[in-house]
Amino acid sequence: MPSPVNPPRGMRDFLPVEKRRRDRVLATIRDVYRSYGFDEIETPVVEDSARLHSGLGGDNEKQVFAVLRRGLDVDDLRKAGAPLDLADLGLRFDLTVPLARFYASHRAELPAVFRAVQVAPVWRAERPQKGRYRQFVQCDIDVLGEAGPLAEIELLTATTAALDALGLTGTHVRVNDRRVLLGLLASWGVAPDATDCALVVVDKLDKIGVDGVAAELVELGVPVDVSATALRQLADADWTLTDAPWLDRAAFAELEALRDAVPGVDLRFDPTLVRGMGYYTGTIFEVAHPDVPYSLGGGGRYDGMIGRFLGQDVPAAGFSLGFERLVDLVDLAAGDAADGLVLLHDRQVPPAALARLRTDALRRHGRVRLDRRAKNVGVQLAGLAALGYASFAFVRTGDETLDELEVKPVA
Repeated sequence: MPSPVNPPRGMRDFLPVEKRRRDRVLATIRDVYRSYGFDEIETPVVEDSARLHSGLGGDNEKQVFAVLRRGLDVDDLRKAGAPLDLADLGLRFDLTVPLARFYASHRAELPAVFRAVQVAPVWRAERPQKGRYRQFVQCDIDVLGEAGPLAEIELLTATTAALDALGLTGTHVRVNDRRVLLGLLASWGVAPDATDCALVVVDKLDKIGVDGVAAELVELGVPVDVSATALRQLADADWTLTDAPWLDRAAFAELEALRDAVPGVDLRFDPTLVRGMGYYTGTIFEVAHPDVPYSLGGGGRYDGMIGRFLGQDVPAAGFSLGFERLVDLVDLAAGDAADGLVLLHDRQVPPAALARLRTDALRRHGRVRLDRRAKNVGVQLAGLAALGYASFAFVRTGDETLDELEVKPVA
């Protein structure tokens, strides 16, 4: 027997009903972001390989799908010192690095403070698992050119408004600041040149737990009892953490001010929140939901990234919703109500008559499908109901106007 023809591992096909549902959720998110003054842009799915491996993406740089240079031959393969020597492009692993390049390319055409929306697929060559795919859609909003807290305020309010519009309740936003993290690591005796490695380890806290993180930090010179004790004490710290000697007071005060500026957002201080990307410089945040063990999105301030491309620093902050994780939680039953009309016709009905009837029906029903009447109409109607059609009508030879047809519900 032939083997199943499946999509590549970690990637998926979507049937029409699934596609319509995804588009409806995306449209809701886009409408909210547009109402908050964000403008949508589009960037290529590939970027220069060197840009994708410039140290900005943390562990995600190890998961880039590389695109081989054109015209390679056997000699090129022999001379290559590493696989990446054969690649000049790669599929984007997020939308933030492409945005930074986009801004550097088009700054003269953009306003002083630019609010961007990007809704597009990204790719990571990681191990697929529940809620994690190799191709997935991200919904990003970013504020470029705003150095003050207004950027974070806009990101938080727009993102939570999008979640509210989707009817998703029970979410909260974990928030931290990279300066707080650096103070914590310094209190453990982590050397400055080992900070990035230590952040990667602490970012595994929700995957390997306190003991696992403490064990890995030993390799960086942190005694197990020091890190494990601190991490357990910080598990429920929230906003009560004010007397820790290592706490960056200025950063914490800014987080408190941010909390007070968005009273409608359930903002919870988490001093162990890391965010894996290497480009964050200040505030960082993640959306959490009690029904799932992973975040639904996150972001933060990344003031140093655009300067890598532009030659001068530009303040920047962004928030990304993980669409694939989000769409499974969203209940849009009301929005998924069936609509449209199916005209079931006999083979003898002239095509010109069907075209006229369809044109008339479109004015009333918005979505009209032409199908030949099957022998088993019940099975046919069940299939049309699964496609989201609400009603049908039989068309016979001689039917000339829509008023002559009897419209019935599909199910």
